[in-house]
Amino acid sequence: MRRRPRAAWYDWVNTGAKLTEDERQMTVGGWGGLLRGREGELLLDLVFVFALTRFSERLVEDFTTDRRVVLPEVGQTALLLLALWLVWVQAAFVTSRYDTRQPVIQLLIVWTMFGSLIMAVALPHAFGARGVVFAVTYVAIQVGRPVIFLLTRHGPGRRRAARYLCWGAVSAVPWIAGAALFPQSPARGVLWTLAIALDCTGFVLGWPVPGLGRTGAEDWKAVGEHLAQRYQQFIIITIGETILLTGMTFANEFTPDRVLPTVVSFATAVLMWRIYFHHAGTVFPAAVEAASRPGRLSKSGFYTHLVMVTGILATGVGYALVIHEPRGHENPLWLAVIFGGPALFLVGRSRLEYEVFSRVSASRVVGLLALAALTPVMLHRAPTIATSAVAVVLAGVAVWDGLREWRRPDEAPSPLR
Repeated sequence: MRRRPRAAWYDWVNTGAKLTEDERQMTVGGWGGLLRGREGELLLDLVFVFALTRFSERLVEDFTTDRRVVLPEVGQTALLLLALWLVWVQAAFVTSRYDTRQPVIQLLIVWTMFGSLIMAVALPHAFGARGVVFAVTYVAIQVGRPVIFLLTRHGPGRRRAARYLCWGAVSAVPWIAGAALFPQSPARGVLWTLAIALDCTGFVLGWPVPGLGRTGAEDWKAVGEHLAQRYQQFIIITIGETILLTGMTFANEFTPDRVLPTVVSFATAVLMWRIYFHHAGTVFPAAVEAASRPGRLSKSGFYTHLVMVTGILATGVGYALVIHEPRGHENPLWLAVIFGGPALFLVGRSRLEYEVFSRVSASRVVGLLALAALTPVMLHRAPTIATSAVAVVLAGVAVWDGLREWRRPDEAPSPLR
């Protein structure tokens, strides 16, 4: 069967029928003049640059504030990151399935953008005074999206929206209850953990509802290639956020002893970019298209990229801590972030390579072993030495990858069947 041109993919929505000329003209005026094509996705990503910066600032505060207990605060921050990730992924699912030139889809993008902005503002104090704002905004995004669909669309999309709404309404109860009833209690964390678990379960299972079915393989196949591209874009904005955090930290404390950790931090961000896009990161969308079960590969990208995003953000935070105090700090948890972030990134990248090529390169394994071996050695070393050691390990992985690419420049993806 002849494949349709790539450019025509965006004109196919829901039932697979091509847009009529009248429908195409409807997207030109109104919202279409504001967010024609894929510009809305780029605007949404810009909001998430701010959101990730706020997340990193909270994590830096977790490690620099004089408190006896740090790990619970880190756990809270990780929960908030997962909430942001779910908002972004579900928005990416929608924009991957539907033509973003349609006014209702553009309205959904703007709705998610504004809600994400408010969540980002509230994020540093989400387990404190701004908990109600964070929870209500999150619920408004997750419940508002299917409500808008139900009010404005017809056809199969309504059943899909009804399933989202049912799951969103259930998880809204612990979100709102945790925020409103337990302002300064560990119970908020317990209820929010339950809520985020419900949201993740719905995403993984396809939001099943009796009588309405679930999101099946055909739905995931429809979004597969473009959703893979959106994962790539989120990795780029996450790396960009680490560079932004590096620059902001150095700008606030512009002294000679902070030059080296700043340079090393920038080099590490570039190395992560290089390692991700060699070669599996580049061909991931093609692998999804070639897979016999593209839906499985698209859903797997949810976990894989979450691990990498967490690793990249943790790495940026670790380097920001060193730029802030380049002469040393007694908190061993700093070392866990400095080495743990790159290790998480390599773990996620290894899984991505396995998904795309059905193998894992030796460079990933050697890199992880090197990070594990160096961690105890660096316990009593200056933090600048530790960050430099991490950069050397990542540089070795990147060089190893480059040599492999030179030997096999045209390797095609071969995802698991």
